[in-house]
Amino acid sequence: MSKPIYIIDANRTPFLKARGKPGPFAAADLAVYAAREILARQPVKAEEIGEVVTGCMIPSPDEANIARIIGLRLGCGDKVPGYTVQRNCASGMQAIDSAYKDLTLGRHDVVLAGGTEAMSRAPLLYNDKMVLWFAGMMRCKTMGQRLKHFTKMRPQWVFSPIISLLHGLSDPISGLSMGQTAEIVADHFGISRQEMDAFSARSHARLAKAIDDGVFEKEITAIFDQAGNVYSEDDGLRRDSTEDNLKKLKPFFDKQFGKVTAANSSQVTDGACFLMLATEEGVKKHGLKPMAVIRDIEWAALNPDEMGLGPVHAVTPILKRQGLDLNAPDVWEINEAFASQVLGCIRAWNDANYCKKFLGLDHAMGLLDENKLNIDGGAVAQGHPVGASGARIVQHTVNILKRKNAKLGIASICIGGGQGGAMLIENVEG
Repeated sequence: MSKPIYIIDANRTPFLKARGKPGPFAAADLAVYAAREILARQPVKAEEIGEVVTGCMIPSPDEANIARIIGLRLGCGDKVPGYTVQRNCASGMQAIDSAYKDLTLGRHDVVLAGGTEAMSRAPLLYNDKMVLWFAGMMRCKTMGQRLKHFTKMRPQWVFSPIISLLHGLSDPISGLSMGQTAEIVADHFGISRQEMDAFSARSHARLAKAIDDGVFEKEITAIFDQAGNVYSEDDGLRRDSTEDNLKKLKPFFDKQFGKVTAANSSQVTDGACFLMLATEEGVKKHGLKPMAVIRDIEWAALNPDEMGLGPVHAVTPILKRQGLDLNAPDVWEINEAFASQVLGCIRAWNDANYCKKFLGLDHAMGLLDENKLNIDGGAVAQGHPVGASGARIVQHTVNILKRKNAKLGIASICIGGGQGGAMLIENVEG
């Protein structure tokens, strides 16, 4: 990359599972909680931040350009700009990349970047017939006209709302839900239901151990709702998850023949994660202590029907550019959108035919060492707030590198619509 861009600090909220009703926090609330702690820890004043870049897919109607709202609520002042980015599941990673480019261009020396999502607050929408009925009512000028128009309304228009979250988790081109694409990946590589459930149980077990070992104490800031309730850790963890328990669940996306269940899929979740990035000039100017440096970034696209394989297409060019073998990085974080999707990535790298046909290689990349992969669990257990997950895996990659005194880490994520994103991160303390 053209110049070093450093990760100075990172913080996130607990990831809170959506439980069938709007959660206690709006997306902006979560973001402010996450970013405010960074400003409290670092010697950079809020008004000295160059800009605020935020990934978010489903802001509330009163959160237009949510990044600007976050900046103002953080006390950055009127003169600090903010902009919002969207790249589906990788919106948080896209925010980091966008900030990276602005820093590289010299526009700023310190930036706040990350992602936030309150998926539980995704709105219910009126269908077109109901919208047209409302439009007709607005044109009525007399009470008689209104009464007459009222009789044209049909109850099914009111009680059959559009569930925006389900539409957002479906691809409009292929017509497939993300879960259906996970089924396709499982079929492509012959991934069994047992393998998927075993992966999911392992994710929960690893997260449970990480929580018990205090791994997230410096990664997560506790948050408080208006009723005084405290949320201090990811609450999607199911400590009783075992292969025997998980195999009892029925397939969710293909009820007759499928293997993908709610338990071997990521959870619908609310959460936020932010990072402070700085140039070398910013580090010197503010007396900052870098945690890591971003070495490389890649975005890739592929058939939307197999969107879960996006990490394979994004990571491989980075490894080729950097002259690295598949297992050269010490730490791997691949967002667990679905168990079959992560297992599919592992199979694809080890499949010579796939590597030749889709990656332009003359051999298989090899078998990824799963002891390096998602060692503290992943989105199957933690949840996947789509705007925030891309930032979380970058944050956690940095923290594992520091914890293990390791050098190189890969953070990668699949993206609805058939894309993948990846970052190569180097520990500057190791």
